[in-house]
Amino acid sequence: MRHFFLLILCSLLFITTLRAQDSTVIKRDSLPTQAATNSSADDLLAGLTDSTEATPLLPKHMIFTQRAFWGPKGLLRVMNVAPLTPESRIKELKVRRTMLRAHQVMGFVTLAGFVAQGIVGSKLYKAQGEDYSRIKDTHEMLATAINITYTTTALLSLMAPPKIVGERKGLSSIKIHKYLGIAHIAGMIATNILASQVSEQRNLGDLLQVRRWHRAAAYTTFGAFAASIIVIKF
Repeated sequence: MRHFFLLILCSLLFITTLRAQDSTVIKRDSLPTQAATNSSADDLLAGLTDSTEATPLLPKHMIFTQRAFWGPKGLLRVMNVAPLTPESRIKELKVRRTMLRAHQVMGFVTLAGFVAQGIVGSKLYKAQGEDYSRIKDTHEMLATAINITYTTTALLSLMAPPKIVGERKGLSSIKIHKYLGIAHIAGMIATNILASQVSEQRNLGDLLQVRRWHRAAAYTTFGAFAASIIVIKF
């Protein structure tokens, strides 16, 4: 199970490094404007249709996962599940909004899991005997749960339909969020690798060293993950 999540996390790191995307927030330019939202669906459709020549239906730059499913020749286009039309794009933007909201919720769930794991992990370092076995089992169950929620959080962003326009130039909270995303994905991979090595150590000195690195990687991951949420929310 741990190796499966390591494979998923490595894939996410590779995809994110290739091209970071607007992962957590529902930006103004990714959805119809407030004025358009307040107008009727027919007016919105007419406006989008009239501006098709001036504004492309898809941004020029998309990450691999978006292009594979939502690109001009993506799987959903070829299968005619989501034809590339103004009407379809309006529906996709609604799907995008729902997925990014779910992404935000799962992010907070994962953050809560990190906090709980930190508390359990600190107790594990001091536990002995039966307490150690009991706390270790709890620690491993929490680790599995966090890997599941973390991977789900990332996929909800990476698989969401693309927005209408491309990324604006210059540093922004979204870009900072992306860079922090690369950091905490790398931290998650390192944390899982080091966790798998703890049980393999036979020498006490090596065991303590691996534990220290494991704890450092876990705290770094938590810090980067928490910061990525804070930079978006505040």
